Amino acid sequence: MSETKGEMFAGLTVAIITPFKEGEVDETALRNLVDWHAEQGTHCLAPVGTTGESPTLSHAEHERVVEIVCEQAAGKIKVMAGAGSNSTKEAVRLSKHAKAAGADGVLIVAPYYNKPTQEGFYQHYISIADAADLPVVVYNIPGRSAKNIEPETIVRMAEHPQIVAVKEATGSMDQASSIIADTNLTVLSGDDSLTLPLMALGGKGSVSVVGNIVPKDVIDMIDAFNAGNLAEAQERHYRLFRMCRSLLGLSTNPIPIKAAMKLLGRDTGDLRLPMTALSSEQENQLKQTLTDYGLL
Repeated sequence: MSETKGEMFAGLTVAIITPFKEGEVDETALRNLVDWHAEQGTHCLAPVGTTGESPTLSHAEHERVVEIVCEQAAGKIKVMAGAGSNSTKEAVRLSKHAKAAGADGVLIVAPYYNKPTQEGFYQHYISIADAADLPVVVYNIPGRSAKNIEPETIVRMAEHPQIVAVKEATGSMDQASSIIADTNLTVLSGDDSLTLPLMALGGKGSVSVVGNIVPKDVIDMIDAFNAGNLAEAQERHYRLFRMCRSLLGLSTNPIPIKAAMKLLGRDTGDLRLPMTALSSEQENQLKQTLTDYGLL
């Protein structure tokens, strides 16, 4: 295995929420979020992903969110802009826009719903990498996209110089091991509860949801592992693990994380249909989780 490419995305990338106010993107709140993450030491931001409610953003809103995040982050924090689509042509267009906006890379989710063949996956990503002129991070999440990008396909993709990393959200340590063993890609955890196990295999960090509220704690765990302080990393993992399983298990992402941010005074918590708010019982459970963690 040669030297890892995509090291620029090692550490903590936060899949940030898109703040809404009265049904519209709250641009002021979004800028404040970027500034807060820069202050917290977050290494990179990933706007307009699943956590950013990208399925309910119009094309114009998607582009505007990327532009705002890139503008506000310039010189302070890297940006891995969501630019995925189940249309290759559309993903190319979004990737070119991200480049023009100043993004450092693009996060490309596996084409969803239309369930390509493995050759279709390969050609999709190669087409984007050829056209985008930006580092490409492959986002493999079969739980949402309906089909797995097999390790052998990712090994083929890794030969392209612009494909530099994988956001690994299959939940399979065997799949992650295959990619790390057979490629020089930077592998990032797409599941907060699996960041430390993945790093033990050779992963380099995470694209995190819980980082929306406790980025420093995630960074401290990653730093402890990288420094060889395994006991400390494990202690931090289990503390985060309990909160992640409780918080993110309440409902579909990003419903719980937006509710948590509202309780912590960090956002309005507004969602767009078909996302709906937590029930009062779920909100009480969330309050208990945040209290147990020491945030409330």
